[in-house]
Amino acid sequence: MSVTLIVVGILAVALILIYNSLVGKKNQVANAFSSIDVLLKKRFDLIPNLAEMVKRYMKHEADVLTRVTDMRAKAASGTMTDAEAVELDKTVTGALGRIMMAVENYPDLKASENFLNLQASLNEVEEQISAARRAYNASVKDYNNALEMFPSNLVAGLMRYQQKVFFAIGTREAQPVDVGRIFKT
Repeated sequence: MSVTLIVVGILAVALILIYNSLVGKKNQVANAFSSIDVLLKKRFDLIPNLAEMVKRYMKHEADVLTRVTDMRAKAASGTMTDAEAVELDKTVTGALGRIMMAVENYPDLKASENFLNLQASLNEVEEQISAARRAYNASVKDYNNALEMFPSNLVAGLMRYQQKVFFAIGTREAQPVDVGRIFKT
């Protein structure tokens, strides 16, 4: 009888530890995503300033600026899932890259101190977003591993935990950089 109680006690403690570990990993993913969310908001707060400044110079790139502004509004709505936010981030990153490439055609804009400060701020935010993505992906890896590994997968199944998506770069960003094109004068 006492052996049975000891075994039941050990199993109960093991389940509690597994449960607590899974909850901790889930909350770590949420915390890491929240960090990204804060930085994306910071990025989206810079976009109207960038758009307004660039609009003065770039009449024919207005479509890209309008799309970026629309994406900012969608992100600010707060109705997106994590997966939708990941996808929107890829789209915004690509659009901002296209804007910065188009800026190369406007020497007056590139020389503007306000633009340079705005560009530096945006670059800093992009670096912070990159670091936050790495932290998020590490948390997601730990969480997803726990969902798949025995015995925590049994408890995760009972809790109906689902795997999380990683932030990943798109195929365009994975292409090699054409340095010759960048430094063309």
